Amino acid sequence: MMRVLLTLALIVATSAMAQAQGLPALTLDTTDGGATTYSLSFQILILMTALTVLPSIVLGMSAFTRIIIVLSILRQALGTQQTPPNQVLIAMALFLTFFIMQPTLTELYDTTAEPYLAGRMEADEALSTGGAVMKGWLVENTRQNDLMMFSELAGTGPYASPQDVPFSVLLPAFMTSELKTAFQIGFLLFLPFLVIDMVIASILMALGMMMLSPMLVSLPFKLLLFVLVDGWALTVGSLAATYGAGA
Repeated sequence: MMRVLLTLALIVATSAMAQAQGLPALTLDTTDGGATTYSLSFQILILMTALTVLPSIVLGMSAFTRIIIVLSILRQALGTQQTPPNQVLIAMALFLTFFIMQPTLTELYDTTAEPYLAGRMEADEALSTGGAVMKGWLVENTRQNDLMMFSELAGTGPYASPQDVPFSVLLPAFMTSELKTAFQIGFLLFLPFLVIDMVIASILMALGMMMLSPMLVSLPFKLLLFVLVDGWALTVGSLAATYGAGA
């Protein structure tokens, strides 16, 4: 929060200095052709705002949420405490997110970013085009039940096409859908390790070893099972397949 306030203060100070020097600050100009141009200070303000909400965009409009939850549940099921560490899990989730989102990001660049940077598309048109691409991906990976629930709560719908779904309805529906899917995958991953824990605990109780922790004894067996089935490749590949990555 303090970083946001400092950023806003810096922008305001920059704008005040620009006005004092007779330079345009937060202004919008309309050309003869009807196009809208933004002053440098206004562009900086938009850029800083975009950087501030970037973490929320990564969490709420990509595959990152499902991946990081599944990896966290997997680590807990293995019982390895902080191994792999959080930094490794986040890095893996980010790289896998980029892999899954690559077709969508490529389409966004080809249809929105490249024409806008080349001056062939205005900012409003670029935002509209990019929003349509993201809506298509979000709707495709959102459960219809969750989408209908939020549309009923908002009092809108039914929608004729994915482009008609507002982001105010689509984003919470997508997040709810991602959480549900992540916990379902996590449950399936947890089951085999839970069976190993129960078997080891039963054996230790039968041998009368009450003081020996079943978690400590079952850990090498769980690691052995995970390595034998190539667990990391299986988990990562299954997560990517749920989105149809590379299709």
